[in-house]
Amino acid sequence: MTMLSVPYHLDEYLPDFRLPWRGHTETVAEELPDSDMWSRMAVLHEAVAGRVADEIRAGRTPTVLSGDCMVALGTAAGVQRAGVDAAVVWFDAHGDVQTMETSTSGYAGGIPLRVLAGYRPDPAMDRLGLRTIAEERLMLVDGRDLDPPEAEYLDASEVRRSAVADLGAGDLPEGPLLLHVDLDVIDPDEVPGMLFPTPGGPSGDAVVEAVHRVLDTGRVEAVSVGCTWRPDRDEDLPGGVRAKLLAVLLRR
Repeated sequence: MTMLSVPYHLDEYLPDFRLPWRGHTETVAEELPDSDMWSRMAVLHEAVAGRVADEIRAGRTPTVLSGDCMVALGTAAGVQRAGVDAAVVWFDAHGDVQTMETSTSGYAGGIPLRVLAGYRPDPAMDRLGLRTIAEERLMLVDGRDLDPPEAEYLDASEVRRSAVADLGAGDLPEGPLLLHVDLDVIDPDEVPGMLFPTPGGPSGDAVVEAVHRVLDTGRVEAVSVGCTWRPDRDEDLPGGVRAKLLAVLLRR
């Protein structure tokens, strides 16, 4: 399993972003243009897509760890470039199905699952060549914190939904899978320092067990992990709670 670190939140480089283990990890970092946020993210996601595609073509399963969930768009584009038509299993405390038109905050990090379903917020996104994934091939796991427009969209859509504890192999979309896990899906009492802590979540053990059920299908082509924590905390150090969680989650 190839580990790729993408130390960014949206288009912002995170100099303090670090992964809490000593194993080999390749860093994907780009000199982003002096341009708008969408164009800058497009350059970053293009680099991620290229690395992911190369790994899959070589018969390896890449794991991409980043400071947000938007990087999963580059991971998805890379899977597609490698000739794999993957469905998506998306663990997240949030829905990530906003649009820039419905979002009251205007936060771009709330849209990636909706982008996978076909929403395109800016022409700069087109350079990825990301193909739309049919709603019935997208699965949102948990998604306990939804804004009203997200709840309305999900109620009317064919996006699959599951609680963490209820997720079984038989519930998953058919075919190859892209697995995405935003670590804020875990109750914040267990994972301190998250950017957007959402109370009332499942335990870390429950999430790990559910993620392993997905991995054990043998159908996962790539893994994306949103390390959506504040990067300046002691928990980043080897031996800390984050290190232990990622080691168990990714079987490192």
